[in-house]
Formats: sequence, C-alpha cells, structure tokens
Amino acid sequence: MLVLASTSQARRRVLEQAGVEHRAIAPGVDEETAKLSLRAEGLSARDQADALAELKARAGWVRTQAPSLGCDQTLECDGETFDKPEDLDALRVQLKRLRGRSHALHSALVLVEHGEPTWRELVTSTLVMRAFSDDFLDRYLAAEGETLIGAIGGYHIEGRGVQLFDAVRGEHFAILGLPLMGLLQALRQRGLAPS
Repeated sequence: MLVLASTSQARRRVLEQAGVEHRAIAPGVDEETAKLSLRAEGLSARDQADALAELKARAGWVRTQAPSLGCDQTLECDGETFDKPEDLDALRVQLKRLRGRSHALHSALVLVEHGEPTWRELVTSTLVMRAFSDDFLDRYLAAEGETLIGAIGGYHIEGRGVQLFDAVRGEHFAILGLPLMGLLQALRQRGLAPS
C-alpha cells in the first residue's frame, strides 16, 4: 500500500476520489528549517518544492518501509517565494500582494521505494489573480476564515477561492497539491493502483 507522507486533507481527498488505497502519515520533517537551508543554497522555488517532496518521501519510507509519496508546493511571484500565511493578518497582506498579478504554483511529487527516489514529477501552474477590491477581500476572508491558513496561496481553488482569479492555467489536481495523471500511471506500473 502507498504511504502518503502528508497530512493535507486535499491530497488525501484527491487520492481517495481516484480510488488509490493509501495510508497518510505526518512526515515528521521540520519544513521551516529545511526551507531556510534550501533558500540559503540558492535553490529556485521550483527546486525547493522538489527537494522538500523528496525529503518528506524519504522520511515516510524510513518510518514505514513502504513505498512513500512526498509532496510539496511552492508559490512564486516575480521571483519571490511565498510561504503559508501564519494567521489571517498575514493572509490579508499576502493576498493584497498577489492581487492583480500572475503567480506560479510549483507542485512536486517524489516516490521513494527501498529507500531511494524511483519516480518524481514537478508541475507548474500559472494563476492570474484579478484586481479585486478591498471590500471583496474582507468578505472573502470573513467567509473562509481560518480554513485558509494552511493553504500556500491563501485560497482553495475548488471553492470560493476561484473567484479571486481571472485565469488559471494548469492541471486542476496540481493546483490542489497532487498532480494526478502522471502519478496514477506510475502507481499502476508498480501495482499500487488498479490497472
């Protein structure tokens, strides 16, 4: 059985709805320290997502000795990498900085088997946030509230967050944090998904 080294409800839901049997675990990785180290090394936002996904997958393998899938997303806007907002005030600031601009959402997956990465995928989606009003932002935050704190962009595209955008280019599942089409093929090849 596949181990999902992630506690993301969105990722679990994507796998469940696709019929992929899995067990989700917390990867037990200090993401903040890892991010600081990767940024100090000068890794791009895209490469950071890939490295963090691998780190989580390796941690999942060490804990379970089972095929482990690590996932990560980074958000990049005009060369700046954004982190998950810590509270609603930080979220408001982030959404104001992103509005009226285009940003890249890098979604990385790494599968570790027998202690080594055997498959990886990195998908970049481009999202164009519209120039919404402060009044709209206030209503959006009042309606969605604390549920947005764990979301890298401060939105759930599968819900009310779609109203923040003028355009979305990329695989829907990648935006949710789990690029699915390539993953399903890799899992079928390994007998970890129905073929």
